Amino acid sequence: MRLRRLPTVAVALAALVSLAACGGQREPSGSGTESGGRLTIATGNTTGVYYQLGGALASVISEKMSGYRATASETGASVQNIQGLVGGNYDIAFSLGDSAADAVNGVNSFKTKQEVVALTRLYNNYTQVAVRTSAGINSIADLKGKRVSTGSPNSGTEVIARRLIEAAGLDPAKDVTAQRLGLPESVDAMKSGSIDALVWSGGLPTGGITDLVTSMGKGVKLLPIADLLPKMQEKYGSIYSQAPIPAATYKQPADVATIIVPNVLLVRKDMKDELAEQLTKVVYDNMAALVAVNAAAKGITLENAEKTDPVPLHPGAKKAIDGLK
Repeated sequence: MRLRRLPTVAVALAALVSLAACGGQREPSGSGTESGGRLTIATGNTTGVYYQLGGALASVISEKMSGYRATASETGASVQNIQGLVGGNYDIAFSLGDSAADAVNGVNSFKTKQEVVALTRLYNNYTQVAVRTSAGINSIADLKGKRVSTGSPNSGTEVIARRLIEAAGLDPAKDVTAQRLGLPESVDAMKSGSIDALVWSGGLPTGGITDLVTSMGKGVKLLPIADLLPKMQEKYGSIYSQAPIPAATYKQPADVATIIVPNVLLVRKDMKDELAEQLTKVVYDNMAALVAVNAAAKGITLENAEKTDPVPLHPGAKKAIDGLK
């Protein structure tokens, strides 16, 4: 597994949890059945919340589900995760709700309808646009002519970044110099001055963004983007909504109004009901372990667990949720 020095205690803990859970990356997906076997989890970039919570989830599955061994893999995130899930490389996948909706509808990044279902809704992802203070960027429209990291190829961040740029009246292919970088590489590029801005979709706090604002101080700021929400909803529906990034999250001078989208935990439609039920229960029975790794997990609630539309909820997951309420 590729390791980096992570910036916060919580992130460092997540890396240790991931190491405990991971025997390797991108092994063939395998042998999970109702009675035991190996399960693989597709997560995201190393300094993102998916990676942290994926490692924690792998650990609790291995510890609490008798006969199972779970491994968590670093990936480019949502779109890649779904492609790998459908292709049999993973058994469980973290995904943004908009990318998952595209998958089940067979649109945008997906040419055909994908046979994926949800175990549960997770926490919300906050769209975090960080810009160099000296770059003169005060809106997404100001990204014209700028060097912008739009996220890893085939990631949910890349999907949202392109949609934001289009909503601001720009052409993502022509009006910005797009760099398709993962979060660690984006943060490094911001620090070195080789890019002017980055887009990131993740939970709060995201370790990489904490590192960026701590290192650069007043040399970087978070951009409010909620003014683009009406155009985003007009084209893509209510999957997008508005919420503030609290000032205290990254020690900013004020809250930052942004666009949020829910996350979902996905499996293939053909997963056995009993296994889906066990996996869903292990999430909610071990919330303390997830929250200990990243506070974003506080947003995973039974109240919202079934709110995965338009992605169908797995029947086994529904049974687990009903039994836990």
